[in-house]
Amino acid sequence: MRIVVGSDHAGFPLKLEIAEALRKEGHDVIDVGTHSTEAVDYPDSAEAVGRAVTDGRAERGVLICGSGVGASVAANKVKGVRAAICHDAYSAHQGVEHDDMNVLVLGGRIVGPALAGELVKAYVGAKYTAEERHARRLAKVIALDNR
Repeated sequence: MRIVVGSDHAGFPLKLEIAEALRKEGHDVIDVGTHSTEAVDYPDSAEAVGRAVTDGRAERGVLICGSGVGASVAANKVKGVRAAICHDAYSAHQGVEHDDMNVLVLGGRIVGPALAGELVKAYVGAKYTAEERHARRLAKVIALDNR
């Protein structure tokens, strides 16, 4: 799978670990930055990840900031992005299965590398079910995005 990863400065160390783990699992990783712990603004990272997903360069995205909250809010402003902050494995896979989540957001100051690895594995391994109730709800979400 082609997966875009991005972070602000607070998420940078965890982004490096996640990107390497994804590569080891055989995924094609696109790193849109940041590339250091020098302060940057999370909306820029959120847009870079979101655009890579919505323009088809990546199938899914992983976005990391300090808490995950700001990046999640910003990523959802990109038309076509369905981002969610997840700090448990159930949400990470269920968000894909039921809601066709295409960007996983993590708090680099909230979750450690081991838990982050589990969350990314659950997210990447999940598939959208397209069950009638999920498809109906997703259509309503997409309609909101188009208004």
